[in-house]
Formats: sequence, C-alpha cells, structure tokens
Amino acid sequence: MKKKTLKMKRDLLTLSDLSSGEITGILRKAMELKTGKDAGRCPLIGRSIGLLFEKVSTRTRVSFEVGIYQLGAQSIYLNHRDIQIGRGETIHDTAKVLSRYLDAIVIRTFSHDMLTEFASHAGIPVINGLSDLHHPCQALADLMTILDHTGRLKGTRVAYIGDGNNVANSLIEASALTGLHLAVACPKGYEPDTDVLKKAGAYRKGGIAVTNDPFEAASHADVLYTDVWVSMGQEKEAAKKGAKFKKYQLNSELLSHAKKDAIVLHCLPAHRGEEITDEVIDGPQSAVFDQAENRLHTQKALLEFLLT
Repeated sequence: MKKKTLKMKRDLLTLSDLSSGEITGILRKAMELKTGKDAGRCPLIGRSIGLLFEKVSTRTRVSFEVGIYQLGAQSIYLNHRDIQIGRGETIHDTAKVLSRYLDAIVIRTFSHDMLTEFASHAGIPVINGLSDLHHPCQALADLMTILDHTGRLKGTRVAYIGDGNNVANSLIEASALTGLHLAVACPKGYEPDTDVLKKAGAYRKGGIAVTNDPFEAASHADVLYTDVWVSMGQEKEAAKKGAKFKKYQLNSELLSHAKKDAIVLHCLPAHRGEEITDEVIDGPQSAVFDQAENRLHTQKALLEFLLT
C-alpha cells in the first residue's frame, strides 16, 4: 500500500523553487541549529532519506548523512552503480519504487535533466545535491555564511570570479531572491547560463552584472567567491581552461581590490595554486571552512522545511 503523505510534495531542484520568505525562514532555522540549542530534538524520527549519488562527494555526502542522523532519521546511500539504474532500469521506474520506500531523496548527478525527470515521477521530495546546472544546497550555505559574517544580505556586494558554472547559476538566483549585489567575472565564452540570467531578471531584487574583468568585479566587494575552473566530468577541458582562466585567480592582488574587511568564499574542493592561492584560502579573511560547516546546518533546516 502506498505511503500517505503528510503534506504536499515540495522539491528543491533550483534555489528558485523557494520564495524569498522561505529562504529567510530556512536561514533563521539554520542559525538556531548552529547554536546547538535544539540538540537532541528529533523532528524526523522514523523517516528514511535516500542519497542517490552519481558523483563522488565529501561535503554533500557527509553533511547530509550527519544532518539526517541528528534530525532522528536514517540515511541510505545509493551509489548508482550498485542499484539497478546503473544496469539500465529507467528513471521512471526507479523514482516510483524508491518513493514507496523513502520519505525524501537527495540526488547528486551529472545531468540536471535526469534530476527533473526523476522529480516528475517521484512521490517524495527530491533535493538537488548538485547537478551540472545548479547547486542550490551550496547557495543556501553561502547565504548563511554571508549573513553570519556581514550581518545582512540585501545590498551586500558579492564578486564571483571564475567559471560560470552551477555554483554561479545558483548564486545568480540567490542574488535575485535576497537582494545581494552580484558581479560575475568569467572569461569570454564561460559566462553563466543565459536562461538562468533571464529568469533572474524577472524577479530580481538585487543587482546582477556579468563582466570579463575580474578586477572590475572585485572592486569594493564585501565577498570574493571562487570555484574550481574544471568541474567533474570536464577534465578534457583542463588544459584549454588553464590558459584562459589564469588572470581569474583569487590571490592577494585581486583581494586588495575588495573592501578591507571582505571575506573569501570557496565551495571546495579547492585546486590550490590554480583558482585560489594558499595565502588567501588560509588567510585571515577566509570564511571557507565556516562555509563548509554551514552546509550541515542549512541542509538540516531544509529537510525540516520539506518534511514537517
């Protein structure tokens, strides 16, 4: 017999699946969880949450597994090669079956199309743990880190330097929903997704600019953010990208163009000496490891939001 659902199914495939008010609520809850005052409270006791991963992971897997445990639920790790989807079972059938066993599922995949197809057939909440187009869970942790260090989101100047990838796309949505002023600096031909930019323009609260000049983006920024130049699955482009991205390294010279109290973010893993230097990532302005920790707190708050 099919399980009864207690509330209407909600997915998080992109950050725009949340409203501005919902993001505020999730961040507020995450801040409370970080204080530890709710330790021992188990709002998801008896629930089972799947982690279906096509890509290897450190932060996403560990933060979700720990968070699920701390909320009183159990996690079930599903490497796609170890289940029948890796032998040709359809996404349709996999989604239908897993919906009978699980209360929610986190998917980390190469293809955003796979994620949306799975969600269209699933009867449980589907969370994007990372796809080639979006990384909304990372964006929630980024917002929490910015809020924690600067005290506000609206009007905060964020410069994202590097590849216009899934992280950049989710930051664009974050800016549009919360009022961040975002400047994205990418080499020509590596700008963020045009559809994401167009959609962000329709509900924009902040300012979003795309430039090919990293120093222009970094000027007077409150936050400097970077990511790897070559994402998983793009290894063949490494040599070509290395030459084009050389001037986009987040180093002390670039940091000197930002505000004196600017913080540095990187979603990790970092290729030290490529997109960021040791001096910056380990320096006094780095909030990178706070940012990594905040994945745990925002994902716990998100799971509570979706399942209670």
